[in-house]
Amino acid sequence: MTSGGAPSLTRRRPVVPPDRLLAELVPPRHFAAESFATYRPDPAHPSQQAAVTRLSSVAEQVRRRSQKTPFWKRGRTAAPAVYLDGGFGVGKTHLLASLAHAVGVGVDQAAYGTFVEYTNLVGALGFLPTVEALARRRLVCIDEFELDDPGDTVLMSRLLRELADRGVALAATSNTLPGSLGEGRFAADDFLREIQALASRFEVVRVDGEDYRHRSVRTDVQGLRDDEVRAAAADRPDATLDDFTDLLAHLATVHPSRYGALLDGVGLVALTGVQAVPTQDVALRLVVLVDRLYDRDVPVLLGGTQAKDLFPADMLAGGYRKKYYRALSRLGSLAADGAALVG
Repeated sequence: MTSGGAPSLTRRRPVVPPDRLLAELVPPRHFAAESFATYRPDPAHPSQQAAVTRLSSVAEQVRRRSQKTPFWKRGRTAAPAVYLDGGFGVGKTHLLASLAHAVGVGVDQAAYGTFVEYTNLVGALGFLPTVEALARRRLVCIDEFELDDPGDTVLMSRLLRELADRGVALAATSNTLPGSLGEGRFAADDFLREIQALASRFEVVRVDGEDYRHRSVRTDVQGLRDDEVRAAAADRPDATLDDFTDLLAHLATVHPSRYGALLDGVGLVALTGVQAVPTQDVALRLVVLVDRLYDRDVPVLLGGTQAKDLFPADMLAGGYRKKYYRALSRLGSLAADGAALVG
């Protein structure tokens, strides 16, 4: 227990069996109820409705193909592969989750996860066991395909090639910086270049539009006082309370594939002493934790600095900037939810 009386995440060391990692390859809670019907295309950008129409057709193609073809025979014909190309906040993740739901999620149906979750799955299971497990699925969806880590990109490109050769349908998104909105091709050219062996199989589905939140990133939520954070955590039985520096140190001892399990049963994460992260490795672990918090809609209380001050300027200008901007946007939203709980 922490000094504030609430449980601490640093006391948790979750053990996650491989079958749970596979079972959790479904759209996260934040998108659990989404479908093509709940997506609201902007009439000013016809490509949004065109994307819904095309992906609905892909879902029907995957369902029809899978019903007729056993998974071990699917490699004889090419399966559909689509890449959603669009800017920040145009609903690509909503569309990807809708595609997964339309095909059906679960064993022998669609697998849905982020790029980081799949690379962590390979790290936990090994490459060949991961291929064998995913090859049984009709569709594999990869959200936020990362183009800034050469090693992980090569790993994922190889994984996708193995799955495509076995007849598994593929769908992916990646993101662009808020400041890059309006650029001609967003990230499609980069994506296709990085998966050279599969580039000819992917169909690019364009999703134009403005950020639906009408902001680049939400980072303007004011930090709370540490005593406010402790008091709020003490009032909620599902809250955890941790010193920020202690939590960052603890994350280094837990495999990123277990960060989701670290949050089991948690309804509020309270942090005191929040300050800028010191190094890149620490920052990248924090990004994964923020993604898992966002997936689960867990509000966050930040005692100390604002979310916008977490990553130094050199990090925001470096090779991992897309991850950091995404984390800032998501953490800012969760911090706003947390601040609302304390009035």
